[in-house]
Parts: sequence; C-alpha cells; structure tokens
Amino acid sequence: MLVELLNHPRRIWLSILLVCAGLLSFGMYLQHVVGLVPCPMCIVQRYVMVLMGLVALLGVIFPSRNVCLPVGGGLVLLAGGGAYVAARQSWLQWYPPEFATCGRDFYGMIETFPLQRAIPMIFKGSGDCTKVDWTFLGGSIANWSFVAFVGLGLLALATTVRALGRL
Repeated sequence: MLVELLNHPRRIWLSILLVCAGLLSFGMYLQHVVGLVPCPMCIVQRYVMVLMGLVALLGVIFPSRNVCLPVGGGLVLLAGGGAYVAARQSWLQWYPPEFATCGRDFYGMIETFPLQRAIPMIFKGSGDCTKVDWTFLGGSIANWSFVAFVGLGLLALATTVRALGRL
C-alpha cells in the first residue's frame, strides 16, 4: 500500500501538508487552551513546520515531476533542520545545564533585529527550553517533534527517490 501511495507524490505532499497543519494546530491548543508557554526552540520548530507546510503546498499546487525534486529536497532539508533543533532541545531536557539557556535571549533578538517585531503573536514565547511541561507515552513535546520531523523527512525522501526513479 505504501509503495502504491509513493507512486502519487501529490498525495504525499498533501498528507505532509495536513500533518504539518495538524501538528501546528495541536501546538496552538497546548499554548492557548492548556496554557503552555513555548520556548525559543519551540518557536523555531514552529517556523520550520510552517515552511514545510508551504513547501508541501507547492507540491500539491504544482504536481509535475519537475517540481518533485525541489519540493522533496526542500522538505528533507527543512525536516533535517527541524529534527536538529528538536534533538538539541531533547538533549537539553535530558541533561539540563546549570544555568537554563537555549540560545540567545528571545527578547534581545527582537530588540536587535527590528524585522523581528513583525512576528505574529502565536510565535511569541519565553518558556524555558529545558523544562518538560507535557508528556505523552513518556516523550516530551521536543521528543515527539523530533519523531515527526524524522518521519516526514523520510517520507519526503522516499517519495522523491521513487518519483525520480520513474523519470
């Protein structure tokens, strides 16, 4: 069944788009309903997820084989970057430093880069990257984010390789 599905890259891109939208919606639920404050690393992962959704949308809108490599390659690169940030956050959660830090101060970045003032309210956050506020089956949000990025990246890679093999 998966091999048959991989023969239709447009369906895969649509699936990736829907998964990205679902994960982002769940993140918004955790933030606005449950009350969890996202940390700067969570915000970076949200940006990557939004970009992955937009790239997948390009694959849905333009389903030609010529678009398969840029869409698949873009998704694989973005998923790799998202997985890296999620893995780093997971590492910080498992082995917290003496002084909680997860990169540059988010508010300091806003003051330094005026373009950052245009960030939508849903991407603002100041939580601690080392803190585990929520778990599911023993995994933190960062752990599950890593799994999602790796899974979506492997799916995009398999779809691209399969599509290029048919050219």
